[in-house]
Amino acid sequence: MPKEVVLPELAESVVEGEILRWLVNEGDALKKDQPFVEVMTDKVTVELPSPYEGVLLQKLVKEGQVVPVHAPIALIAEPGEVDAVVSDKKPAPAPSLQAQEERSIVEPGQVAEDDGASLSLFKPDNKPEQVKNPFTKAAPLAVSGPSTATVQAHGRVIAVPAARKLARELGLDIAQIPGSGPNGRVRVENVKAYAEQKSRATPPAAAPSTPERGAPLLGLAPVQYKTPKGYEELETRVPLRGLRRAIAQQMMASHLYTVRTLSVDEVDMTELVALRNRLKLEAEAQGVRLSYLPFIFKAVAVALKKFPALNSSLDEARQEVVLKHYVNIGMAVAAENGLIVPVVRDVERKSLLQIAREINDLAEKARSGKLSPEEVSGSTFSITNIGSIGALFSFPIINVPDAAILGVHSIQKRPVVGEHDEIVVRQMMYLSLSFDHRLVDGAEAARFTKEVIRLLEKPERLFLEAL
Repeated sequence: MPKEVVLPELAESVVEGEILRWLVNEGDALKKDQPFVEVMTDKVTVELPSPYEGVLLQKLVKEGQVVPVHAPIALIAEPGEVDAVVSDKKPAPAPSLQAQEERSIVEPGQVAEDDGASLSLFKPDNKPEQVKNPFTKAAPLAVSGPSTATVQAHGRVIAVPAARKLARELGLDIAQIPGSGPNGRVRVENVKAYAEQKSRATPPAAAPSTPERGAPLLGLAPVQYKTPKGYEELETRVPLRGLRRAIAQQMMASHLYTVRTLSVDEVDMTELVALRNRLKLEAEAQGVRLSYLPFIFKAVAVALKKFPALNSSLDEARQEVVLKHYVNIGMAVAAENGLIVPVVRDVERKSLLQIAREINDLAEKARSGKLSPEEVSGSTFSITNIGSIGALFSFPIINVPDAAILGVHSIQKRPVVGEHDEIVVRQMMYLSLSFDHRLVDGAEAARFTKEVIRLLEKPERLFLEAL
């Protein structure tokens, strides 16, 4: 029998993927673990390896189609099976997310033959999901089924993964939500309907018009654009998918779920410019292009050890502040199709050359779309190098769940007042620190920036304190 290949779980919070490109044709031979299709999710683009050896019998989805996790995307047959397949027997197309949910139901007491985990490239861990805002308005849904969710024999509520995720985000008990699927399975629509009913049943507080911190914007209709009359043929609509959708969601989460505050200062980079010029040729001899970023990364890592609040996150679900005793710095990279934030890990333990090499490698992977899920997750602090494209000043967006992000800008010669009140020309750079005021006080943010400045202005201090 031909084997069905499903879209695996590519990361913990990924529920669907877009088929970008088939790498083999129907009828082509496949080896086990040979890449055969390129898939884009809202986090990364990956080439999926074939879980079987055989022949690609049929592609069940087209390029550009978005399918849910665990949906069948291809049939692979052993070489001897190809001729035995009935020509007019066409498999059904990839089902919708709802159909896939119903299809994957396991009766209480039954054991599924394959729940998709065996084909997962990246197994999800049990870490709590970062809260995101479901700002799309849900239509009312008539809920049928039992009064509460059906529980399997082992005590776990029968619910689709996407419904569990949404319930966690909304702070709802999945066991209290009636399910309308077969055997009382809880669907996404059930969670939305239950949330709306609960919202209507709770009297609004006589407070501000803005939503309570962390509360979903249920009832807020999405903004709909209308084309001006007579310009219909002069517009092109492109689906909001993949990386661009991920960026939009991340920016919305940052805007809604942080108390963003800006602190600005400037640093005299004159001595660091001279040092970098002296070390540049030596670094190139070792095959490394040395920019200013490794020095800034190292200075930030040292400063974060002294001001740990800027290296923290807020776990809103558990109402806990998470202080991190490691420094993983995300760096914003402007790729062709959008902004990506790969992560340099354990910066405090690496040399300048190691950091420089990783920065260059990750930036190249980001621009070519070759980053793995691990390489774009786990940051504790972020840096955006706006100065690389000439910007003088900016207000960076916090990369949630980080507590802060540092914007570094163009190094420019400017006249400044010297130690003896003389006017001198120095290499100056603005620093703009965006931080979440719930986690970081303004005075602490200013002291952190001053520490970074102290290390960059006298780079010999950086070498001394980084050891």
